[in-house]
This record gives sequence, C-alpha cells and structure tokens, in this order.
Amino acid sequence: MAGQRNAMDLRTNTIAGWVLGAAGTALGLSIVGGMIFHEERPEKMGYAIEGVEAEGAGGDAAEVPIASLLPTADAAKGAEVFKKCAACHTINQGGANGIGPNLYATMGEAIAQGKAGFAFSDALKAVGGKWDWDKMNAWLTSPRKFAPGTKMTFAGLSNPQDRANVILYLNQQGSNLPLPAAPAANAEPAAGDAPANGADAAVNKVEEDPRADTGSIANTGTPASGAPSVDPQAAVEGAKAPR
Repeated sequence: MAGQRNAMDLRTNTIAGWVLGAAGTALGLSIVGGMIFHEERPEKMGYAIEGVEAEGAGGDAAEVPIASLLPTADAAKGAEVFKKCAACHTINQGGANGIGPNLYATMGEAIAQGKAGFAFSDALKAVGGKWDWDKMNAWLTSPRKFAPGTKMTFAGLSNPQDRANVILYLNQQGSNLPLPAAPAANAEPAAGDAPANGADAAVNKVEEDPRADTGSIANTGTPASGAPSVDPQAAVEGAKAPR
C-alpha cells in the first residue's frame, strides 16, 4: 500500500511539474512576444491613398489668370469635364433643377438668384455680384473656399486648363459673353534706352562738346581776369596783312 501511495504521489508531482512548466513557458513567450510586437501609436493616423492630394496642397502656387487660358480653351473638352457635374446639374434650356440648379445661361447671371426658385445657401447668396470669368474660375477651383459654408459638396477642379475648358462650355450654353482680354505680356525695355536715374544714368550721360561741329581745338574756357581778349600774336599777324 505504501509503495502504491508513493508511486501515486510521484506521478502527481510529475504532472504538477509539467503544468507549472507549461505555464511558465507560456508566460515567457507572452513577455517575449510583447517585446517584439510592441504596438505604438503611428505618427500619422490612417492610410495614404495614392493619387489623392491633401486639401490645400499646392495652395501657394501662382495662379494662372483664366483670361490667359480661355483663348486656347476647348469647349468640346469642357463638355467632357462637365460630365462630372451632370450628376447634380442639368444645362439644357428649361432643364429642371436637381441636387444643384440648372446651369443654362449661368455666365453673366446674378450669383445665387433665379434658377426657378432654387434654394441657394446663405453662404453663396452672401457673395453677391455676377458670375464673371474670375468668379466662376474661383468657384470651380474650390467651392468651399469661394463661399465658406456652401452646400456644394464638389471638391473642385485642380487643373486650370480643365476649368478654362468647362467655363468656355458653360458660356456657350445660353450666355455667349465676349471673352476677356488676355493679360498683356510684360513689355521689354527698348534697346539703347538709358536708365532713368541713379549712378548708371550719370555714367551714360554724354555732355555735348561745343567743338564737335567744327572740329576746332580752340580753348573754350573763360579767360582769366585781366587777360587780353585778343591773342597778341594774332594781332601782330593781322597788322602785317595787306589792307
């Protein structure tokens, strides 16, 4: 009996040792795994989507005047660009308002008025004025910047030539305003023009030489006080000349 009891105690102790050993191994693996795969908060949350620029990127870039792009704009290409707008707008004469107003004859029209009573936002109403070339260009660049608080959810067209094309297309749909004059190129100074002022003007100034016309080498200075007004040698030569 004693031998059986000792054998059972030994087996129990062995099983307990295995359990404790397994628990210790699991705990050790957990600690090591936590050290290897320690999770830290990333500096920038979210995932970058290739091809999408953050809002405001490139805002410091020089804007190209819309008047300089319209002469080379293509209304047919503008019609293709307008397909992005067709989900919310109609543009045919007498077309119904949708999520956005019908856009027939919009160029030159008062901003946020008319359009068969379309419910414009107060933000757009506050802009005032008419849809001229520059205002339409600014609106299509970023509706939210042009009229903060607008209901327009469209982000805008970042490509200046796309904007010129679609604005030309809009203008042909019932408005037909004359194109604005293209900005004049900076005039280059004419060749040979002397600087208007400063040290360079003094350097380039050429004083007229009174002897230049005759080639005379006579002294042009003012005679000193008491000096004879006639050269004595000239007087002698004159006396010898026959009269």
